[in-house]
Amino acid sequence: MKLTTVTNVSVDGVMQGLGGPDEDRRGGFERGGWALPLFDDAAATFLGHVYQRADAFLLGRRTYEIFAGSWGTWDDPGDSPIWTALNTKPKYVVSTTLTDPQWADTTVLSGDVAAAIGELKAKPAGELQVHGSGSLVRWLFDNQLVDEITLLTYPVVIGQGTRLFPDTGRTPRSTWSTGELPARG
Repeated sequence: MKLTTVTNVSVDGVMQGLGGPDEDRRGGFERGGWALPLFDDAAATFLGHVYQRADAFLLGRRTYEIFAGSWGTWDDPGDSPIWTALNTKPKYVVSTTLTDPQWADTTVLSGDVAAAIGELKAKPAGELQVHGSGSLVRWLFDNQLVDEITLLTYPVVIGQGTRLFPDTGRTPRSTWSTGELPARG
């Protein structure tokens, strides 16, 4: 399976709390719901197509809980490709604390997460999508497990909040010192 990350970010790289005013208030974040006024029909159509491509979803615990508490509780609207994908495809959640997921077709990955994700990626075809899940996405980048990155960039500066990439940038791996990407195994 191809592992694809799909991240909504502001121009200044903030990915925290885009969906609702109280979605993620960690660190005193006060600008929740910032993407809603900018999310138009074209964005909804594009994301619908992205979700339809998915064969499975890989989520961090926090994003999983947000999705399960919304998409996982709503009745089938009958016309939402996002709802359909999230409620009919397998979901894998990376967590050391979640033990009894209530959303149907959810598997918790803990322990050797890299090996578990490697097993998913070894499946013959398909796309494993990661939406949101900032900490997980950064870990996946660091462990060279990402095959494709999709960034949906909104024309707004948030000025505070968790960013996809830290302000100081990544610490380069020694194998990257030549400016070339490391070989993938």
